[in-house]
Amino acid sequence: MRDAGRLAAAIDVLTQIDERHRSVRMALKNWGEAARYAGSKDRAFVSGLVLDVLRRRRSLGWRMGDESLRAAALGALTFVWGWPMERVAEAAGEEPHGPGPLTDAERAALETPRSLAEAPAPVRGDYPDWLDASLARAFGEARVEEAAALSERAPVDLRVNLLKSDPERTLKALSSLLAEPADLLPTALRMPALDPMTRSGAVETIPQFSKGWFEVQDLGSQIAAACAGEVKGRQVLDLCAGGGGKTLALAAAMGNTGQIYAYDSDARRLADTIRRGDRAGVRNLQVRSPVNPEPLKGLEGRMDVVFIDAPCSGTGSWRRHPDTKWRLTPGTLEKRMADQDAVLESGAPFVKPGGRMVYVTCSVLPEEDEDRVTAFLARKPGFAVAPATADPKLTRYLTPDGFLRLTPRTSGTDGFFVAVLEKPR
Repeated sequence: MRDAGRLAAAIDVLTQIDERHRSVRMALKNWGEAARYAGSKDRAFVSGLVLDVLRRRRSLGWRMGDESLRAAALGALTFVWGWPMERVAEAAGEEPHGPGPLTDAERAALETPRSLAEAPAPVRGDYPDWLDASLARAFGEARVEEAAALSERAPVDLRVNLLKSDPERTLKALSSLLAEPADLLPTALRMPALDPMTRSGAVETIPQFSKGWFEVQDLGSQIAAACAGEVKGRQVLDLCAGGGGKTLALAAAMGNTGQIYAYDSDARRLADTIRRGDRAGVRNLQVRSPVNPEPLKGLEGRMDVVFIDAPCSGTGSWRRHPDTKWRLTPGTLEKRMADQDAVLESGAPFVKPGGRMVYVTCSVLPEEDEDRVTAFLARKPGFAVAPATADPKLTRYLTPDGFLRLTPRTSGTDGFFVAVLEKPR
């Protein structure tokens, strides 16, 4: 495909997302099925442009003086991808595949864009107006910079599985993909953010991936799992295990000692956990499925660690899933807060005296983070907040209350919140 067809395809996918309320994944899948002629570079281009537009839709519209998806796509090619005017104009106007020649207003905006200095904070930070107060609570005057960092492309992070390999051997296996050690954890590796203009290798094609040497997992997610503390030989319950990413990280830290129980209220989310566990060499995992009656019976008061990766708004993962920030509503946030209260309440009975509950969200909103912990402690005064980490490399990210808050701007990770709640002996 030429640039014209790729640009037109990206605008069409964006229109599906906006008007038909489809997810990025489904909209790109539908386009790919209809465009069998598209090669891997074409798909990377279209996907990359769609995601970059969604990451910066408000600021692009402001700079262009036009809120349309077409204007945002043209702006992304110029202001984000660095295309010269001549190339943008050629791609837009090429017949019959382009979306149509540039208008005089578009040319003027691309040559002399409107200054973002005059824009309101939600426009400069590319987030919905109604979230401004929440982000101000979390970050104060730095909220624009924090949100802007959530609009950047994300790197690809990997977790070395110590049950099967070590960082040095895994780095050698990944040399073709330019992996480097990540600074904050010894078992974390990082590859640079993918360039949509080039075809990039997939980690799944590396033979050692199938052997279980490593998993794809954001560094923030790895750090959140590490906040469980010493888990070797312990009894651990992952109460919202989902696809099993943090379950496998916890199991690796346990070194196949003790016992880890994986549960999720949605049995479908657990479908891959056993397969992934087998590949990773995990031998101390029990999957407790909700399809069985009383799946957690017998675990009450026995767990050293109850790990709760709570359902949340996903505001911390906007770099990877930028469409979700435009779909989030006050009603959805209220529902997530109720879910978080419920899962904290359900997890408490499983913690034994002297044990701890680790509450994690991939959200940067205080309503889902500190507020939920405060509400829980008001209901359960037998629990107390402990510092989320004692790792010298991570303590800089602790809040005054002892919670851990990670963001792309401060830690180079997705946004995460971690609270450790101890139950006295």
